Amino acid sequence: MAALTTGTNNLLSQETKVNFKKETLENGLRVIYNIDRTAPVVSTILHYEVGAKDEDFGKTGFAHFFEHLMFESAGSLERAEIPKLINESGGTLNAHTSFDETVYKFKVSANQIKLPLWIEAQRMRGLNVDEIGVETQRGVVLEEKKTSVDNQPYGTMLEKMLKNLFQKGTYSWTVIGDANHIEKAKIEDFKNFYDKYYQPKNAILVVSGNFIIDDVKGYINEYFGGIKNTIEITRNPVKIDTLKKEYRENIIDDKAPHKAVFIGFKGANLGSADYYALNLLSNILASGESSRLYKRLVNKDEIAMQASMFPLNLQEDGAIIFYGVAYPKQDLDDVEDAIYEEVKKIIEDGISDSELQKVKNITEMDLVNSKKSVMQKAMLLARYEAYYKDPNMINDELTNFNSVTKEDIQRVAKKYLATKNRVVLNYLPKEK
Repeated sequence: MAALTTGTNNLLSQETKVNFKKETLENGLRVIYNIDRTAPVVSTILHYEVGAKDEDFGKTGFAHFFEHLMFESAGSLERAEIPKLINESGGTLNAHTSFDETVYKFKVSANQIKLPLWIEAQRMRGLNVDEIGVETQRGVVLEEKKTSVDNQPYGTMLEKMLKNLFQKGTYSWTVIGDANHIEKAKIEDFKNFYDKYYQPKNAILVVSGNFIIDDVKGYINEYFGGIKNTIEITRNPVKIDTLKKEYRENIIDDKAPHKAVFIGFKGANLGSADYYALNLLSNILASGESSRLYKRLVNKDEIAMQASMFPLNLQEDGAIIFYGVAYPKQDLDDVEDAIYEEVKKIIEDGISDSELQKVKNITEMDLVNSKKSVMQKAMLLARYEAYYKDPNMINDELTNFNSVTKEDIQRVAKKYLATKNRVVLNYLPKEK
């Protein structure tokens, strides 16, 4: 077992400091402990470093599929027993998948800490990838796609945006994937995916809450220490293409209540210098009713009922997506042009000192609030370990935001947004 390292904090106040200990088991499982005595509860996070970007181009949706399948039978656990055990103990459970991660979450009373650890160990290498579980979850996932994508207003937006923005490279498909790929996948395909990515060396376990660290270390060594890794993990080559021209499409959407335009630009990857400036730029343009886009398009010109933007922060790449939902008698071209005009003002004139200070204050408050619960802290510690190999970023990342200057924000606006190489999707309601 590797020596323990301790996280320290010299930047934030004592009240927001997150102390932790980290160790690595002999099988490669990284374990992070955070003691929090404020309540008699404990959260566990098991973060697997596998997401949609790790799938094969013709077999998408597998990472998300396992978010569901991992609640089927595993080891000595029977089908439907995992939620039953957690609910009977008074705890909660959840999971999520993204482009870069699949994360499993438990929250239990402090005296039940062994239960989620035992469950996670059972299914790390003991999941029963069998016909009953696969077919059950295949139906669940296909129905989820119909409900959350196919039958939603503007439901195809992200699929079309990623396909054209990332040009068949990494991140060019959605997390939920292609329904045809899930329908046609064989059990052997799922088994191969499980064996490749669900291994101790591809996982980060975080325990946060009210517990005795020596006791929990003993449980983890008992449950996880003997788990072996399987095959060597070989990642798909990262393919990042530049967008060389504009792609524009009009989509007739019989579920859309209003006309809407979505505009996508390439962005910066997580943790890069541009990433921090772009996130502050995003807040200046789109955070709340005092943001530039809202004041211009909604309040002043009254051409849009909604106007905003958001960065798509990814491990290897990034995107910036604007959107505006027009009033019925307004033209989408006017909405689109107004968005470009607000961006152009920043490119040409920059931002004020007060705008920069305001957005930094908002960011600091968001970072402080993101560490209030044991679940939130556990998720952040796992995230920083996964993407930065440094869980102490939970204490240090504010420094990166505070180091951003007005010139940085003007520079990234020009670098990423002063181009016609973009994706523009106009959604038009079907005429009744």
